[in-house]
Amino acid sequence: MRYLTLLSSVQPTEPPPPGLMEAIMELGAQATASGALLDTAGLAPSASGARVQLSAGQLSVMDGPFTEAKEFISYAVYQVHSKEEAVEWAARFMKLHQDLWPGWEGEVEVRKVFGPEDFAPPA
Repeated sequence: MRYLTLLSSVQPTEPPPPGLMEAIMELGAQATASGALLDTAGLAPSASGARVQLSAGQLSVMDGPFTEAKEFISYAVYQVHSKEEAVEWAARFMKLHQDLWPGWEGEVEVRKVFGPEDFAPPA
């Protein structure tokens, strides 16, 4: 099963501590070596993005920034055996922030990526 994790936080006014980035790289290496981590990257602020919406039969495009206080700042895609395993990787990632960046706040949303196994075979 594949899971997408989305990290959101209020945009920090200071860069992350160097020790945090080193710890994140080590955790990523562990996840990659275990075969769990498929992809990861940072995301640009919403100010450089856009939303395409369909409402009442009309398409509209809205350029960022968006009004939410928190922004999605990175993502990761994991290939794991269960939601619990995906949550464990996300918790380990957040624990690094707790330990190495006092006062930082954010959240990780864990979402299953649908695959063929999630749909009934044709009748």
